[in-house]
Parts: sequence; structure tokens; C-alpha cells
Amino acid sequence: MLLTRKSVELLAPAGTWDALAAGIEAGADAVYLGGKHFNMRMHEGDFNFDDAMLKKAVGFAHAHDVRLYITLNNLISNEEIPALRSYLSYLNEIHPDALLVQDFAVLELVHEMGLSIPIHTSVMMNTHNEHAIKMLKKYGITRIVVGREMTLSELSLFRERTGIEVEYFMHGDMCFSESGQCLHSGVLFGQSGNRGRCLKPCRWAYRLIDETTGDVLDESSLGPYKMALKDMCMYRAIPQLIQAGVFSFKIEGRMRPAPFIRRIVSTYRKAIDAYIADPNGYATDEAGWRSLYENRARDFTTTFAFGATDKKDIGFTGEREPRFFSKAVKEAGFQDDILKQERGIDADTTPHRRLSVRVATPNAARAAIEAGADAVYVGGEAFRPLRPWTLRDYEDMLAFAKGKAKVIINTPRTTMRRECGELEQFFTALKAMKPDGLLVSNLGSLKLAMDIAGLPIQADTSFNVFNHLAAKFLHENGLSMACTSYELSFEQLREIVESTDMPLEVVIHGSYESMICDHDIPGMSLPDFNELDNPEVLDRRYALRDEADEIHSIRIDQYGRNHIYFAKDLCLYPYLDKFNGFASYRIEAQDYEPALVFAVTALYRDRLDRLSRDDAEQDRKMLAAVQRKSPRAWGIGTYRFRQSKNSI
Repeated sequence: MLLTRKSVELLAPAGTWDALAAGIEAGADAVYLGGKHFNMRMHEGDFNFDDAMLKKAVGFAHAHDVRLYITLNNLISNEEIPALRSYLSYLNEIHPDALLVQDFAVLELVHEMGLSIPIHTSVMMNTHNEHAIKMLKKYGITRIVVGREMTLSELSLFRERTGIEVEYFMHGDMCFSESGQCLHSGVLFGQSGNRGRCLKPCRWAYRLIDETTGDVLDESSLGPYKMALKDMCMYRAIPQLIQAGVFSFKIEGRMRPAPFIRRIVSTYRKAIDAYIADPNGYATDEAGWRSLYENRARDFTTTFAFGATDKKDIGFTGEREPRFFSKAVKEAGFQDDILKQERGIDADTTPHRRLSVRVATPNAARAAIEAGADAVYVGGEAFRPLRPWTLRDYEDMLAFAKGKAKVIINTPRTTMRRECGELEQFFTALKAMKPDGLLVSNLGSLKLAMDIAGLPIQADTSFNVFNHLAAKFLHENGLSMACTSYELSFEQLREIVESTDMPLEVVIHGSYESMICDHDIPGMSLPDFNELDNPEVLDRRYALRDEADEIHSIRIDQYGRNHIYFAKDLCLYPYLDKFNGFASYRIEAQDYEPALVFAVTALYRDRLDRLSRDDAEQDRKMLAAVQRKSPRAWGIGTYRFRQSKNSI
């Protein structure tokens, strides 16, 4: 690869006009910034650009031969769609060089309105496999901001196989959770990290405990800030980035002051130019390194660029944390005045309300079917000490369920290269087995399922369906049903159901993840955690206890990912009379033993059947009996809020 000045783009952030000017003067090839609405930096303060300033910024950047990208990269609720249309029309008039997007609604509107602006996918779209690219290219996507968990070796292969332009974070604040898969702030505070208002629960202090006994396990650890990931700094790895095929080197920091931006951009500019001019004779400029290091906020890491993270990548002590956005609080209980007062959804419901149950084991699936489930979701991640489902397990379940319930095969939430390779073989085997459908969690597994399996396909919650246009996008791409986002308030959920033809599913009960991450929390916290010497350490049940004494279960799947759960299970039993118009009502029972699966399924089967007969009576005795058996207390999640705080 012969390098020129145009082989690499140095991409600077700007939250103010001074930062924009500083980034350009320091040598940025491109700048990204947000308007006053619809972006991932919606906290209060004098940041972001109003419409007039956006137009001025585009002109200023272009006058300096610099590209300007506008972030439109948060989830958008139904009530915001009219404003989004107007905003897109305006952006089309001022001619930025691209939009960064997360929500499928933007792709729908760009196509519908015939807009000519190039589209880049935000890191929040969680694009991490080549098959997703094939789906996105149909919508004119020209660049992918790849997931932070992708190594440079994986990225290089990804780039070769897709030919897509790749943008990669090279400096700044990093999320601990996989992008787009963190719900903690949205459910707990009504301020969603997927909507630009994250209050950073990952930066809280936690103790690692044995979930079974409650014993504290990390007394001798480096500190309580288990998820306080250090800031990305790839300054010492510029050659590796360029040779891996990264085109755009992204600096994070749209809330940073102008002097901070100027220093970082100029330092990277000098180093990149030096490498391009003489790759063979290049050596790290230690003066540049000292400038970055001595003016750092947090300490530095290269996160996943060269492999899995370990304890050196975490700021356990919290001493260099520049700001704490929130404190731990108790999660809301399931008796709540707001949801009681909400108007029910005005939509028709089928005479028989479909009840689906996601389970972990064959015995749990049988229990759900015997208790009246219409469908069971089986397979996908297996949380240790459980083992993954085998092909024989699926065959036996299909035989057991025949004539009683549908069997939908679940797939992993994250599908990197390994998982995609396994899915190709798995979907081929399923063609002969003929289950009733597949549940997929990202565009890549959707594309594989469509190309190979030839089965009905449903979208899981990880697609973050937040408006009727996102549902329409999925329907147009071959999905038969989509599950709605956990972060929607009831009012926002009602808006979607009342304005879409797409069959929708809603989760009405169960345990659910606040974050999914590729970091090994127990392994980084415990000195004797060594799976090579003692693989049984993976089978122990760990949990995090926050400073409000809430317990967050950790589940480790067969891929080594950590699934962090909310302290309370969702329970919508008292409010089901309001949830009309859904094609399916789901129980998340992956963390339940078969006896509890049976009890919870029977409870909701009875309630849904009563509602089908226009009988609103609740079996409170049965409800109390199930509650006593629950491994966690119950809550109503984001339904405690009138609205997931919006972007307008």
C-alpha cells in the first residue's frame, strides 16, 4: 500500500465554534459535530450548533478544504419524527459531507425524501461483521464506524472482505458496554445513553460478590471502579492503524475545550504526516507522547486494538475520573402511579394473546410449554455453568413441542467472525430441522439467516426499535416480528403500536441485561482467577453490588462475554390491560429454574386469557406466590417515566 496525504483522514470533534476552529487550524482533515437536536451529546451546557451555526460551520470547513460530518446518531422516538423530517430537509440544503446515524428511521427517511447526503453508520449501530455491511450498502452507507471491541487484525480482514471505508476510535473516552447495548442509564434515570443523555453508571463504584453467598470477593483488588475504562490512546500505534486499513482516525471529545482539541489534533497530525512521509524510518515522537500524557484526563489504554482487555485497562481507583455524572440509586418497584394513569393502547388484539418465553434449558422449555406458552425461544447464549444447546437438543424439543407450541431458535446478541462462521453451519443444519423461526439480534445475523435458513425471522430487543419507521425498516427487510426497546416509556410505546403495521412483541416479565460487554470483570478483579488452571472459576455465579446496595448479576456466556443484569426483574402483570395491539407478549426466563418458569408462565397465561375474555380481574394470590419464588425483586423499569427524555 503506497501512502499519500489522502490515505488517512484525521477526524476531530467540535462541540463549540472555538473547538471547530482549533481542530481545523491544528490540521484536521475532517470535523464532526452535532446540532442542537438528535445527537449523542445532549447534556445541558453550551455545546452543539444551532441551525444557523451549522450552516456557517459547513461553509467555514469547506473554505479550509476540510470535510464536515454532522452527528444524527441517537435513537429517535415517534413524537420526534416530524422534527426529524424538517431537520433532514435543512441538512440537505446546507450540504455537510456526511451524516452519522444510529436509528434505522434516518435510513428510511433519507430514502423516502430522496436526500443526497452520504451516510456513515455511527458506532452506536454496533456494526461488527461483514454480513451487516451487505445489508447497509443497499441504503447507500459509505463508511462504517466499527465497534470498539474489534481488534485491528479483525478490522483488517473486515476491511478486505467488504471494501467499505472504516472509521476507528483512536483517542478519547470509551464505553465499557458494547455500543447500543447499554440500557442502564435509560431504564434507571429515563436518560438513555442511546439517546445522548448517558449518566454513566459504568463509572460507579462496585464490589464484586459471590451472588449465592453474598460474600465480598475483591477485598484485595486494585479498587472499586470495576468498569471505569481508561481513555483510548493509539498514538504509539499509528503504523498499525494505518496498515490495518483504517481510513478515518477518530478523536472523541465533543465536550472538550478548544485548547485540548488543538493539542491533540496537532500532535496526531505531526505523527501521521511523519509516518506517511517515511514509513520505514518512522519512530514515535516521544515529545508528542509526553504532550498527550502530561495533559491527559484519565490514564491511557489501547482497549481491544491488540486483543482482550485486562486489569491494566481499568482505572480501578477512580482517582483520575474527571467527572461523575450520577450516583447509584435504588431501582423503582413495580407499583407505580404513572403507569396506572396512562391511557391504554388503542389497537386491536387477537382473540388469543400469544405468550412467548425465552428459556435457558430443555427442561425449562418443557415447563413453559406445559404451562401454556405459545412459543419458546431456545438456544443462543448459554450462561455458565450451563452448556450450549446441541443439535440433538433442538431436535428433541421440536418433537416435544409439535402440536403444542412453536419453537423459535435464538442466536447470539453479538456475532463477530467466530460467531458468524458458526451460524453459517448452524443455519444450514436448521434447514433440514425446520424449526418455526429464528430470533436474530443484529443485521449481520439477519443477513445470514435470510441467505441460508429460509425461515421466518424475528428481531430481538437489541435492534433498539424506538419508532414506527425503524419497525418499517425491519419489516421491509424481511422480518416477521420485532421486539420493542426496553427504554421506551409507555407513552412512547403506545405511539409506535398505534402507528405501525409491523407485528410487535413486548417484554412483560423477567430478568434483563443493563449492559453486555467483552471485558472479563471477575478476571480483572480477582488475583486467583485463572481459567487455564481452574476453569471452574467461570462457573461461579458472580454479581456486582453498587453503592445503593443493589445487586447486579453477572452472567458469563460461552463466548466469554459478561452480561450485567438489572437488580430488579421487570413485572408488568398489574398493567397488562393497557398493553393492547401486540402480536406477542414475552417472558424473559433465561435466568429462571424450570419450576419458576412454569409458575411465571402459568401466571401470565391466566392473565392474558382473562383479558381475551374482557375479564380484567387479577389473581393476586397467584401473583404473590410467584413473587416469593423470584430470585430478585420486581420493578417496572422505564415505565416509571412519562417519557424517555427526548432530543428536541
